[in-house]
Amino acid sequence: MSEAPKGPASYFPSIEKKYGRPIAEWQDLVRSSPLTKHMELVNWLKSEHGLGHGHANALVAATLAER
Repeated sequence: MSEAPKGPASYFPSIEKKYGRPIAEWQDLVRSSPLTKHMELVNWLKSEHGLGHGHANALVAATLAER
């Protein structure tokens, strides 16, 4: 049996279900944004794409952690 995802990735199934886009697509948006700071990206996802704070925060945290 596989272990449940932890940290920001634990939000990914609900993000895909609620907003209808795959996580890879959201992460591509974050990567292509001219913004670089965590909270700037979170606020951008909330205002421009209608994500809730927790979902936006999880996406940004996971994406920035790749760098």
